[in-house]
Amino acid sequence: MAAGDTDVSICSHALLLLGSSSITSFDDGTAGSGAASKIYPKVKSSTLGMYPWTFTLRKVQLGQLADAPTNVWQHAYQLPADMITGVPRKVFSSGNVGAPVFKDYEIQADQLLTDTATIYVDYQQTVTEPAMPEYFVNLLVYQMAWHLAEPVTDQITKAEYWRGIAMGTVQESGRGGYFRTATNIDSSGQSTQVIGDYLLTSIR
Repeated sequence: MAAGDTDVSICSHALLLLGSSSITSFDDGTAGSGAASKIYPKVKSSTLGMYPWTFTLRKVQLGQLADAPTNVWQHAYQLPADMITGVPRKVFSSGNVGAPVFKDYEIQADQLLTDTATIYVDYQQTVTEPAMPEYFVNLLVYQMAWHLAEPVTDQITKAEYWRGIAMGTVQESGRGGYFRTATNIDSSGQSTQVIGDYLLTSIR
């Protein structure tokens, strides 16, 4: 893991890549810190949700809520509060290894509704910066350099340059650049099924 990395250190590194001054906090009074504090949370969330990163994957059994739904379903379950995308990657009616994917459910706001009495989900959870591996921290730095370039330097060409470093060319549809390197590193620790699921989702 990238021990010692924080939201501030990631943004500070990005600012240095743009030729700007480093920052010590998001409220140190500099233009860079002000822009970074507003942009970073959205960039972090979107980058975590771009791919099923191994360090974000988790399986849990959902707790059934006491109040039954007011529609056709019999049971309501609270979805995890730390879920990145708002929807689980997979749903199961059993915690057994090899259990088939379950599809007889509906998502409403932060609840899963179904007639089944037991529900497990695979999902992506948000993580803190110290729990992020170095390759993902590097990707976040390049992502922030891209998103900070125009507001900090007022140069669109710098934003385009760092977008290419982070995500590749327009022709690569945001799947090139260092993003490709990071996903290749990460995929070495994933099963072929997880990788295949992601590729099918991205094609759709």
